[in-house]
Amino acid sequence: MNVVPALMPRNLIRKTSPEENNILQWRMDPVAKLRWSPGNGPSSLRGRLSCCSKLKMFLVALSFAYFAKALSGSYMKSTITQLERRFDIPTYLIGVIDGSFEIGNLLVMAFVSYFGAKLHRPKIIAIGCLLMSLGTFLCAMPHFLIGRYKFETSVRSSVNSTNNLSPCPASPPDPLPAGGMAHVTPSAGCERESSLSMWFYVFMGNVLRGIGETPVQPLGISYIDDFAQEDNAAFYIGCVQTISIIGPVFGYLLGSLCAKIYVDIGFVDLDSVTITPGDARWVGAWWLGYIIAGIVTLLSAFPFWFLPKSLPVPVTRHDAPCSPEESRFIKGSPPMGQKYRPEEASSILEMAKEFLPSLKTLLGNPVYFTYLCVTVIQFNSLIGMVTYKPKYIEQHYGQSASKANFVMGAINIPAVALGMFLGGVVMKKLKLTIMGAAKLAFGTSLIGYLLSLFFLAMGCENSRVAGITVSYQGVDGISYHERSLFADCNTGCLCSGKDWDPVCGGNGITYVSPCLAGCRSQSGSGKNTVFQDCRCLAEVSGARPGNLTAALGHCQDREECDHVFPYFLALSVISSFIISLGGTPGYMLLIRSIKPELKSLALGLHALTTRTLAGIPAPIYFGAIIDTTCLKWGHKRCGGRGACRIYNTTTYRIAYLGLTLGLRTFSFFLCVPGFLLLRKHIQREEGSALANGGSEVGGSEVEPLKKEEGCSLHCERLARTTDTDPDRETRL
Repeated sequence: MNVVPALMPRNLIRKTSPEENNILQWRMDPVAKLRWSPGNGPSSLRGRLSCCSKLKMFLVALSFAYFAKALSGSYMKSTITQLERRFDIPTYLIGVIDGSFEIGNLLVMAFVSYFGAKLHRPKIIAIGCLLMSLGTFLCAMPHFLIGRYKFETSVRSSVNSTNNLSPCPASPPDPLPAGGMAHVTPSAGCERESSLSMWFYVFMGNVLRGIGETPVQPLGISYIDDFAQEDNAAFYIGCVQTISIIGPVFGYLLGSLCAKIYVDIGFVDLDSVTITPGDARWVGAWWLGYIIAGIVTLLSAFPFWFLPKSLPVPVTRHDAPCSPEESRFIKGSPPMGQKYRPEEASSILEMAKEFLPSLKTLLGNPVYFTYLCVTVIQFNSLIGMVTYKPKYIEQHYGQSASKANFVMGAINIPAVALGMFLGGVVMKKLKLTIMGAAKLAFGTSLIGYLLSLFFLAMGCENSRVAGITVSYQGVDGISYHERSLFADCNTGCLCSGKDWDPVCGGNGITYVSPCLAGCRSQSGSGKNTVFQDCRCLAEVSGARPGNLTAALGHCQDREECDHVFPYFLALSVISSFIISLGGTPGYMLLIRSIKPELKSLALGLHALTTRTLAGIPAPIYFGAIIDTTCLKWGHKRCGGRGACRIYNTTTYRIAYLGLTLGLRTFSFFLCVPGFLLLRKHIQREEGSALANGGSEVGGSEVEPLKKEEGCSLHCERLARTTDTDPDRETRL
């Protein structure tokens, strides 16, 4: 048994050799006292400092990588309505594009998580960041390949326009079929547009982003947990997770800024653009944010090239009487002297042979498997809700895309970031056991769920649109049929029921187009156009005979809804904060419930499963359900259904919130028995350990989780004693 000189009494240290003289010199050096550890000489002091700085450098680099991937991911979600309108596609297809990120993860997740843990993890993360950057640039490419954006409008931009061209023509100016759209002879630009689906570039770019993002989380978190002090691991992981939440703040704010800018900025005269950011046809400069996010992601790759494959294990993990492995409840954990090292595997073939047995062991862990099932269901709810929350704010509360993204980035996401950070602080300060972490995660999820039920009561009425939500006489009633757009007041006009060119009548009702409003004349040009002699306005009971004019745009007739919106935001912030408090404890529960050598595989499998069974399908079926609430579809220039122009807000609210809350309700049916299973397993292992007289030296039985807190406190007291006792020269 080796005797540590620094722990010997002073009277046993004799000046009999130069080496012992050096020991006395170290005793006189306060810096050495703080940094010296058993078995190390003066040269190791610089190594310790270098190790500490490299770990901090890795922590900073990983935080920046988390920020970059969260920035581009959240910006993608902030542009869903812009992409939907620009490419004239339904919401479910937007869900396919959004889910393509998870498809990229699916392709390589299992292999990167398992083999990457045994290779050079920082360099693999660097390669992933480069791929993410390339994919983000690819998402912006369609803007430079597709033509200028052309929206439906009957407004003339020429200031020399006269009133003899009526919005309600008795016969078409050209020999075209009734409907006014040139569907019979499509233009060359139409043929080009129909032959190539530009959204596919965004799809492939998102797939590449998913492939590049794969190594960042499992390899980064396992690297920190392997080489950080045990007491600091949870705090470091909480900090990284917090940075990953701050990324979406800037992502949504960037989306808000770009949504205000017209898509073809710099190439068109903005005075000729007659629509506003609140219009259902407005498309912002969605491509600009992808270029910015791609540059940020590219910069995040560089620091990882200068980091080592592994770092020395902290002193406390070598010599402390308690180690993280000794507090696990899974049988077969290696003793503290046999802590897993990523570089132990000697060949790719040996690693491949160990893959299936490791996977079988992991899935055979009942606590891990139950945790996996619960998170899959809750992630379905979370991903579906977050993906379409800006769209819900736009459609239900009548806000512009820019304001919806600003609300998400400036109000909602910071509350989530604060909750994630405080969750890590609580874990560190209270020194929660695994059972304590499970209780905190379950309790916060339940409270947040109960608060979210109040969203169902914060509804708004449908906007009043003639022929869709109200009749031409002003009577409320929903209609999904195109023929309801026609009435006696516009039968003399050759109008198209496929157009969406809304005007606001003086009676407070929105009409789908000036033609369907029965307007006979117009004056002005561009944004100053006014439609006159609109006969359908007189059909509404109580309308004033002389007020038969209509202005461009949708009527702002939802003042009551504007009063509800602040309460919706407040409740959203509170519920998001409470739910996010359990994020870090839940993550630590995942890490501490498996063998240390399976840590990277467990994290990778968890990410793979949740993204495959939640990240891919959730945006698609959420989008498909939202599509069923559409009242008026737009139409492409070449024919076919385009993007939705207006939704049934009542049905939208019930479908969107009902599906979100329903999935979370179902998850609690698995969460409760899983919680009981965890407690039962801990009690069984505790009884087994007591029957065997404690943990065995060989590691076949480990101490129960309930002793983890006492073990941690014992380690801390020992460290504090060695700091203050003059007879001890080292700090654990």
